[in-house]
Amino acid sequence: MDIYSSIFELIDMRSFSNLWFWIALAVLWSSVSHWIMGVPYDLVVRARRVKGQSEQDLLDIVRINCNRLLYVMEVSGLVILALGCFVFTGLAILGFYYGVEFAQALFLLLFPLCFVGAINLSAARKLKTLEPTLENVSKTLTRCRVFTQMIGVVSILVTSLWGMYQNFSIGVLGW
Repeated sequence: MDIYSSIFELIDMRSFSNLWFWIALAVLWSSVSHWIMGVPYDLVVRARRVKGQSEQDLLDIVRINCNRLLYVMEVSGLVILALGCFVFTGLAILGFYYGVEFAQALFLLLFPLCFVGAINLSAARKLKTLEPTLENVSKTLTRCRVFTQMIGVVSILVTSLWGMYQNFSIGVLGW
């Protein structure tokens, strides 16, 4: 048995029947719902509970990340949008028209992150106009986290339904 067959046996290229894909999906949404606009949510909870230096740390990191996110979108937002549209159109065509399961899996993993990015950008714009108080920042980040979790739940549901459909249809065809 050569090294390539061992690797491809360990890492099955059929994404929806691979345990690693489902682990990656869970880790992805766990991480995305914890890091809101680049700010760990436990920092928000600690700032509300402890106040003092934790509150100042939260306000500082939110200010820095808002400015960074808005700057990146101002400078290269159009290029990012164009490349994203190109990549997701390619993945959608490869995956759902030509039936490439790996492209379907990548599309279902990454496309919902566009909505999360839009929510983060909207929250950054809102925070830029508001007075930077603990109440305003924590309320905005909490709302952003709830919307992110809602997108995650829908994404996981759609991905698991599509994955079960793929596994059943391939199993019936006798792959």
